[in-house]
Amino acid sequence: MKAIITATELAHDLTGERPPVLLDVRWQLSMAKAAGAPAFDGRAEYAAGHIPGAVFVDLDGELAGAPGEHGRHPLPDLAQFGAAMRRAGVSAGRPVVVYDGGQGWAAARAWWLLRWTGHPDVRVLDGGLPTWQGELSTRVPEPAEGDFRPEPAAAGLLDADAAAALARAGVLLDARAGERYRGEVEPIDRVGGHIPGAVSAPTTENVGPDGRFLPAAELSDRFKALGVSADTEVGVYCGSGVSGAHEVLALAVAGIPAELYVGSWSEWSSDPSRPVAVGADPQ
Repeated sequence: MKAIITATELAHDLTGERPPVLLDVRWQLSMAKAAGAPAFDGRAEYAAGHIPGAVFVDLDGELAGAPGEHGRHPLPDLAQFGAAMRRAGVSAGRPVVVYDGGQGWAAARAWWLLRWTGHPDVRVLDGGLPTWQGELSTRVPEPAEGDFRPEPAAAGLLDADAAAALARAGVLLDARAGERYRGEVEPIDRVGGHIPGAVSAPTTENVGPDGRFLPAAELSDRFKALGVSADTEVGVYCGSGVSGAHEVLALAVAGIPAELYVGSWSEWSSDPSRPVAVGADPQ
């Protein structure tokens, strides 16, 4: 199954006999609030115009739990997540397409959660809303209740100990900006640096200037250069499990399965007993 879909393909599918459920997950990590400016409001952006039929999903409230010891965007309560997906019309037997404002991180978080909890057919709109050529709507749909029931997979999810072990036994990719990996700056979490053994792999390098993913062959070459081979166990983390999901999606486009450490650096760095590496060297 393809992990991404183009705007042209989506427009075609929406006119078919089995149109996908559309989820609008506009969100962005913003430091505006700290500077005294209003924070990004995804719901307001949705209300101003969205792809016709799309239902808004709140990343902070429905795709993550409350911030705490397990990070800034820990796993949501799965019963509440399932209820939110059913309210949005998500059913196990109907495809789902997720999009955001173009960065791809929030859409990838929804994609990863739905896939990890058992939905068989989820795709991300490659390049997000900016690639949509059709009209936008301000009408809020009222979809029929879906039947999706989350059933988490045994694989695909890492905790802190498993991430540390994977950094030694396989390849653990750090999807944050290189300066945060190196510990030169840390605008959000307690301390800068990276999990010892992790390899710097900024997720921004998986896309072109238009925000769309690089071709699968180019992504495969990129990850191969970072130490990923056919038999390598691969894991990803980021700041709080959002941009890391985008890297897992990029790996999927390249045909490489990967696990996600959802707690990521926000969980790891909150515990002073966990080791922290700094500089360009993974160790």
